[in-house]
Amino acid sequence: MDPDLDNTEMAEVFEQVSNYFFLLSEPTRLKILHALCNGERPVGTIVSELGATQANISRQLNMLYRARILGRRKEGAQVYYRIEDQNTIELCRTVCTHMAEKVKKSRRIDQAAIEHFMSTDA
Repeated sequence: MDPDLDNTEMAEVFEQVSNYFFLLSEPTRLKILHALCNGERPVGTIVSELGATQANISRQLNMLYRARILGRRKEGAQVYYRIEDQNTIELCRTVCTHMAEKVKKSRRIDQAAIEHFMSTDA
């Protein structure tokens, strides 16, 4: 953290960080970011991939766009979204990779416990 920031500036930084993490705390928004990692997509494709309603996806896309995480362009009647903030994607990849490892480890432990229980004479 920048040591030249005063208490008021630090408070503003923490408020913005809190808002940023709040934005990333909604699973549908994370799914949208995942869908866009491989390139720009039209809204209809995102809706189909996620299996959610158009209204919900549009609302979530708009929040990510207003936060400048996504960019968009219009081509005819189609609206295309793309990742604008690569730092957000790197952060999400890091956290998702970490959580995926925790899930896999938990499943291995659970499976080992089941196997142990099944092999124990009752």
